[in-house]
Formats: sequence, structure tokens, C-alpha cells
Amino acid sequence: MRLHVLGWQGPWPGEGGALSGYLLEASSGEGLLLDLGSGSLSRLTRIREPKSLCGIVLSHLHWDHISDMFPLSYMPGLADLPVLAQEEPFFARKALESGPWRLLPHEDRVLGPFRLRFFAARHPVPASCVRVECEGRVFVYTGDTNTVPGLAEFCRGADLLLADAGLVESVYAPEKPHLSPRLCAELAREAGVKRLVLTHLSPAVPPEDVLAEAGAFPGAVCAGEGLRVDF
Repeated sequence: MRLHVLGWQGPWPGEGGALSGYLLEASSGEGLLLDLGSGSLSRLTRIREPKSLCGIVLSHLHWDHISDMFPLSYMPGLADLPVLAQEEPFFARKALESGPWRLLPHEDRVLGPFRLRFFAARHPVPASCVRVECEGRVFVYTGDTNTVPGLAEFCRGADLLLADAGLVESVYAPEKPHLSPRLCAELAREAGVKRLVLTHLSPAVPPEDVLAEAGAFPGAVCAGEGLRVDF
């Protein structure tokens, strides 16, 4: 599989940045989109037409993960596109219901060559971590979450883990809505994953500071514009 990073910052973008959006591609050519925050749609259209996607998974319904869904709704050819989304918050779900796609719940399912599983994240609104199996490879996206029992087992043996490193240690607390780079590295090590990409990065924090805190998992990289990972 191949991961394209479309947007990697949060909850607001820095200059020229974009918010959470990730494209998975199978070697056979099919594509699965994970989240579509502001700025991500234009980057997606550089790579493929949205109507060619097998589906879209929205990890949760905060604006920094779904805002480009609304301009996407004007594009042609999306009437049968499966969009997997939470039921709450109600106002965000209601806005998504105005789109042309088919809204479906977060339930284990197959979309094209992609087999999806979900795990409840810990966030202020209903949110999911997503495990994708395709062509003998395993990808896990934590979405937005803090620590939660069972997450390491859900990530177990992944070829690539895309993890929420939204809060550096100086601002992290156990009651906050995101992991820290250190916790992402510890999660990756405990789960025995092969590769780690840190995302949902604050534009106020230099990437080198993020990586310095993730030293427990050598080889971790920060998501960034144009990052492509084959695994």
C-alpha cells in the first residue's frame, strides 16, 4: 500500500499548511480517504479524482477533520460514494447529510480491497481509530485520541501506524484530547509496529522538537506536505 499525506496539521493550519487528510492507495490502484480537513481536498485532486475513491472514513466530526467535505459535495460523481461517519455531534452530522454520498456507520466492513476495523478513541466527541488491511499489509490511523486501554492491541503488528501527536509534553495532560509524541512512540513500540508517522501537528511546534520527544521509537517521521510512504 501507499500512504499520501494531504493534510497533517491541527487544529488550525500554519502558513501554506492543511488539516488532517490522508489517502491510502492499493497497488491495484483503488483509493481510500481518511478525513478531509481544510486544504486537503486540493491536494487530493492533484493525485486522483474523488469520484474514483472506494470510500471515505471520517474518524470523527470535528471541523478540522471534515471541513473540506462541504466543497467536495459540489463535485460530480459522488452519489454512490460510501462515507463512514459518527452520528454526533448532531449539527455536524446534519451538515454532512446534505451531501450526495451514502452515510454509513463505523462498523467493520470491506470497501474495495480495503478491510476496515474500528476501535473507540478517547476524545471529546465520538471518535474512532481505524485499522485497514489490504494486500497483506496493515495500516492503523489513531485519529484524535488520548491513551485508551486496548489501543496497543488494536495496533498490534501494523506495518504503518499514523498517530496523533498533537500535544508536546509541555502542554500534554491525561485529560487532554490528544496523545503526545512520546506516547505515540511508546504505543508504537508496545504494539510492535514497523513504522511510525506522527501527525496532527501544531504549526507552532518545530518538527525537530516533535521527533526529539518520540525518541523511544527510532525512525519515526513527522507528517508533512507531500509525504508519501510505501509499505
